[in-house]
Amino acid sequence: MTHTRCTIGTTAYAVTIEAGNHTLTADEPPAHGGRDAGPAPFDLLLSGLGACTAITLRMYAERKQWPVRKVAVDLRYRKEGDRGRVDRSIEVEGDLSAEQRTRLAEIAEKTPVTLTVKAGVDIVTTVT
Repeated sequence: MTHTRCTIGTTAYAVTIEAGNHTLTADEPPAHGGRDAGPAPFDLLLSGLGACTAITLRMYAERKQWPVRKVAVDLRYRKEGDRGRVDRSIEVEGDLSAEQRTRLAEIAEKTPVTLTVKAGVDIVTTVT
């Protein structure tokens, strides 16, 4: 189980995020009334997906002893009607065969965050 606490005071719209031993700030850009003190919520969503992708591919390459020097994940979110769409582009630096690159693409589709986003997740809300 993972736990995050997000708190906002009266400063529009800076949110303090406590995640484990880490403290982050999220905000909206000035065009949306914020001060751009940190990434916007959708930026954080994409960050989690991108980080999970990069970490998983790094772990897989290390386990296979493949010569991967760098993994870069570029993500873009957009609305398409009532649904959202994430375009994910993965750049892998290293002397890999076409088969190895295909395998990394297959692994990217199975990362924990990828599977969670694709499946959706139930959200149960209470207000106290």
